[in-house]
Amino acid sequence: MKIDPDRLTGSTQSHLVEWSGMLVHGAVVESLNQLCQQAAQGGFDLRLCSSFRSFDRQLTIWNHKLSGLRPVYDDSGARLDLTQLSEWQQIQSVMRWSALPGASRHHWGTDFDIYDAAAVDVDYQVQLVPEEVEGSGVFAPFHDWLDSSVLAAADFYRPYAQDRGGIAPERWHISYRPVAEYYAAQLTIEVLAQRLASADLIYKETVLAHLDELYQRYICVKK
Repeated sequence: MKIDPDRLTGSTQSHLVEWSGMLVHGAVVESLNQLCQQAAQGGFDLRLCSSFRSFDRQLTIWNHKLSGLRPVYDDSGARLDLTQLSEWQQIQSVMRWSALPGASRHHWGTDFDIYDAAAVDVDYQVQLVPEEVEGSGVFAPFHDWLDSSVLAAADFYRPYAQDRGGIAPERWHISYRPVAEYYAAQLTIEVLAQRLASADLIYKETVLAHLDELYQRYICVKK
C-alpha cells in the first residue's frame, strides 16, 4: 500500500494517536506498551523525550541552526562558527546532528528518543548526548539492558547505532522496525524534493542541488 507523501514528510498527524502525552503511530502502541512493561520488570522506567515531530517543527530547527539562533557542534562537542564555512559545509554540519525537514524518522511516529526516568531525579534535564548513554553514563545500564536482545524481541532497533559517516550515533534513538522500514522504503528523493520545493528552507537551492548525495549519506539508513 502506498503511503501518503504528507505522512512520509511529517506534514499531517492523521496516522497518529496519543500515548503518554506524546503522538505516536497507531501501529506502535501495543509493542511500545510491552517494551515499557518489560522495562518496569527490569527495574527501569522507559520514557519518551521525543516522538512525532512535524515538518514545520523540523524546518524551524533547521532554519534556527543555519541562522545562528541555535548552536551547531562538531564531533568533539565544540561549537562551530558557521560563518567560516561554505553553504555546503554548513548543511553537512547541521545534518550530522539534525535531519533535513521532510526526512526525519520522527515524522512517522515510529521513532523515539528514550531514557530511563528511574535513573535520575524528576528535575533532571535529559541532554541526549553520548556521555549519558555510554560507559558510566547515567542511562548506560538501561541501554545495555535493551541491547541484551530486549529491543529485537520487541521489534525495535537502533537505526543510528553505528557511525557510517553520516548522522552521528544516537544510542537513545529507537525505531519500530515493522512500520519504520515500510515508511523508509517509500521516502524517495522525489518525495523529498517535491515537499522541499515549496518550503521556506535556508540554503534550499544548495540542498536540492545535492539531494542525491544527502539522501545516500544521511537519509538512507544502511542495514
